[in-house]
Amino acid sequence: MLTRIEASRLALPPAEQRVAAVLMADPAGFVESPVTVLAERAGVSKPTVVRFCRSVGYDGLADFKRKLAGIVNEGVPFVHRAVDEDDQPRDIHIKLIDNTIAALLKYREQASGEAYERAIDALAQAAVSGRRIEFYGVGNSGIVAQDAQHKFFRLGVFSEAISDGHVQVMSATMLRDGDCAVIISNSGRSRGLLDVAEIASGNGATTILITASGSPLARLARPTGADRQILLAVDHPEDHERYSPMVSRQLHLMVIDILTTAVALRLPDDRRAVLQQIKQNLGSRLYVTQR
Repeated sequence: MLTRIEASRLALPPAEQRVAAVLMADPAGFVESPVTVLAERAGVSKPTVVRFCRSVGYDGLADFKRKLAGIVNEGVPFVHRAVDEDDQPRDIHIKLIDNTIAALLKYREQASGEAYERAIDALAQAAVSGRRIEFYGVGNSGIVAQDAQHKFFRLGVFSEAISDGHVQVMSATMLRDGDCAVIISNSGRSRGLLDVAEIASGNGATTILITASGSPLARLARPTGADRQILLAVDHPEDHERYSPMVSRQLHLMVIDILTTAVALRLPDDRRAVLQQIKQNLGSRLYVTQR
């Protein structure tokens, strides 16, 4: 995070460069100091401090400090390491776990809170009003779509997971204003998913795109005024052409967990009561009482 900011420092306006200098001199102090103190140290106004945070890719000072605190307090000691043919079982499990941890920590720092807020609002409104929520994906992403449908089903929210390309087109054609289409793709290059994203959006549905930034699918989300086209960018060092993507699937499942949890917290109390009853009924059937 700090390396990236330092590399782009000279491209910032002079006043924001002074804020960057304060940051680089004492990252931990930057996290702990109020905006007034930071502005005084840099010799700038308080709005300039906030603009600096947005210029380097964050939603504001609070978002920047929260993610900087994770770096300062914990560090990100892991890097992505490819598995080699001569790796022993211990090497493999260490590399895979480290790769997952590295990807999750990196995503935590890069995820857009503003995009999540819009996505959660759309899904919660659709859930409460009984509108349609469709999850589209193929291959590994289709499995993530099934996981998403299962989690929303447990909340008492009607949704569908569709992996068949023809059925996806039919489903997207029937979506309307107030409905949500969550489209999951590791590569963001599937012609079929691009088609259903455009169909769903054209019919007025909100499209939530879970894919790599810069991919053809991601580019469907317009940068401004795109309340109905929301990009939840998920980037990782894993090649999307690998036979069995692992890190990408973990990240996509994490995104689904975040969306599900946030939507659950916004549901009316009667929906939460149903979820509790489901857990109780399942618990009474899953476990055999020991004698």
